[in-house]
Amino acid sequence: MSDNLKNLFVSEVRLKILKMMLSQPEEQYHVRAIVRSVEAEINAVRRELAKLESMGLLKKRQSGNRIYYKADASHIYFSELLSLVTKEDGLGGLILRNIKDLGSIKFAVLSTAFLRGRKSTVLDVDLLMVGDINMEIIKRIVSMGEREMGREINFSVMSEEDFMFRKRKNDHFVAKILSQSRTMLIGDEEEFYAVI
Repeated sequence: MSDNLKNLFVSEVRLKILKMMLSQPEEQYHVRAIVRSVEAEINAVRRELAKLESMGLLKKRQSGNRIYYKADASHIYFSELLSLVTKEDGLGGLILRNIKDLGSIKFAVLSTAFLRGRKSTVLDVDLLMVGDINMEIIKRIVSMGEREMGREINFSVMSEEDFMFRKRKNDHFVAKILSQSRTMLIGDEEEFYAVI
């Protein structure tokens, strides 16, 4: 295991900072805003920010006497870390915590663009659920996610048969979803993408 991976998850403060930064990679945060958000002592936050910056996960910018930090989306582990954080917090966490109530799920997929904070257009699908899904529960979960995130979440639900049929027919809607980068919450990515 590399030193970066070994050192990555040794601190609760570091994990809170990562969750905050990864969920809004375009945002820059002042040190005091980070302290308030992660509810930790300023010295602990500074120590973890320095460690994350030295690992290349955060970029630092000084403006006058203020220091700002933001996630480095080009870091080699950025996508994987974003995927990990997604499965614990936000919409992904809500779905996984309610998995038993949602029905029989073959695939649950979140768009990476959505996870990186991009606002959706009417043509985007932020969440795709495939299977025999309890619509009442998924609507409630999506509504909770919208309140938590402060933005609309576009989602689509289809049966496994419909998904497979549309995938084989190269349906434009499904083809667009398959061509986008994504985080698999539930299901195997190879099976999700394969046309069988």
